[in-house]
Amino acid sequence: MYQQASLTQTDNDLVIRAQQGDRNAFCELVGLHRAGVINVVYRMCGDSQIAEDAAQEAFIRAWQNLNRYKPTSAFRNWLYRIATNAAIDVLRKQKHAMDIDDVQIASSTIGPEGSVEREQRAMRVRQAILALPDASRAVMVLREYEDLSYREICETLGIPLGTVMSRLNYARNLLREHLAPLMETV
Repeated sequence: MYQQASLTQTDNDLVIRAQQGDRNAFCELVGLHRAGVINVVYRMCGDSQIAEDAAQEAFIRAWQNLNRYKPTSAFRNWLYRIATNAAIDVLRKQKHAMDIDDVQIASSTIGPEGSVEREQRAMRVRQAILALPDASRAVMVLREYEDLSYREICETLGIPLGTVMSRLNYARNLLREHLAPLMETV
């Protein structure tokens, strides 16, 4: 918890400097949050190149709107909201989600057949997540992959707690339906 509080204070100091026009301070913010933003966008759209482009767009939007940021919530949450919106915009332009190019290294203990089966299961899970509606996918990604609390998701997406809970429940139920055949074979 101390580390998060420390990061929040660092963010606040950098934001204040960046709002005063210090581009180096904003570059430091980008460095601190780049991996998280790319991860959120990647989980939303499923393509590493698109994730890089959408993350860059998110940081451009953040710089352009930095004067609108108010430190009532964590900078990370504000930035993730921009990133999620950028990912949704990209997906709308694409009109369909693409498969994830993610190669896993085979474990020597499970053998080639086990490795192939695990990769196929992982691909089915990724495809099921990518098939979720944008709003539900955003909540699922922020909760399960970024480990944000329900309250942080509320702040990030600007939606009420009940909506977070219902979207997460809806996403989990859809995943359960999509992945039921996969679970029977395990």
